[in-house]
Amino acid sequence: MNPTKRLLIVDDDPDFAGAISEILESAGYETDITHNPKEGWAALKTNKYDLLLLDIMMGRGAEGVMMARKIRKDESLREMPVLIITGLREQIAFLFPGQAIHPGFVPVDELVEKPVEPELLLDRVGALIEASEARSPGGDE
Repeated sequence: MNPTKRLLIVDDDPDFAGAISEILESAGYETDITHNPKEGWAALKTNKYDLLLLDIMMGRGAEGVMMARKIRKDESLREMPVLIITGLREQIAFLFPGQAIHPGFVPVDELVEKPVEPELLLDRVGALIEASEARSPGGDE
């Protein structure tokens, strides 16, 4: 049996973060929630997570983008999958050409838009964790 996967949610909307946490925990995941990138970074540096769910628009702007870039530069965190869950298009009225997000805009594994359907959330989380485990040599041994 696989050990429980631990996920971190970083979102400044406590209601949304709580709802996402409930969906994930009902599917057997363990979740932690922080409400800003500073708290999120501290959690990432003190705990091991299998996946990060990250909002882009927090605080004074696109602080989630800065956090994602910081994660990809950190040797101990760069392999962790990052799923962006955001209302970015609505908030800045900007459409990315042809894809859910323009490649290179932010170094994440996938982006889904708020509101996200529970089935889609669980599908994407499971797929990202599975892909991450397939990439890591030796798995969790």
